[in-house]
Amino acid sequence: MSYPPPPGGWPDPQSGPPVDPYAPVDPYAGAKSPYPQPAGDPYAVPAAYPAPAMYPQPGAYPPPYPGYAPASRTNTLAIVALVLSLVGFTSCITAPIGAIMGHVARKQIRETGEQGEGMAKAAIIVGWILTALLVAAIIFYIVMIVIAINSDSSSSSY
Repeated sequence: MSYPPPPGGWPDPQSGPPVDPYAPVDPYAGAKSPYPQPAGDPYAVPAAYPAPAMYPQPGAYPPPYPGYAPASRTNTLAIVALVLSLVGFTSCITAPIGAIMGHVARKQIRETGEQGEGMAKAAIIVGWILTALLVAAIIFYIVMIVIAINSDSSSSSY
């Protein structure tokens, strides 16, 4: 590959190879880092860490993690309410119980600040929808039975 001559012509062949004008230039070549370089082995364990105790002291386990708040608990009643509401798909009796428990769980969550607001809300929604479907099915069956009784008694004339 031949390169066009740089401005001023090619350097003297005695001084070295021709300079490629299109070669990338490293702007950091030869620059020194402003940060001090660590001395010694960078993989060595710092002396600031104490040796682990054979058995942890009472109350010291687990160690606290700075900057992290302790995880808040999930309201147990919200979990039970959601399970009962979902079981209502197969046994329609548990759906209204789950919905009512969901209301109670939401009240507890507001008072205690626990997690589980979404589960309680889902239990309420699923529970009341399944309860409404159950009531509609019962009304449908009652209407069909009344129609069947009335049609049977009116069709037979002795």
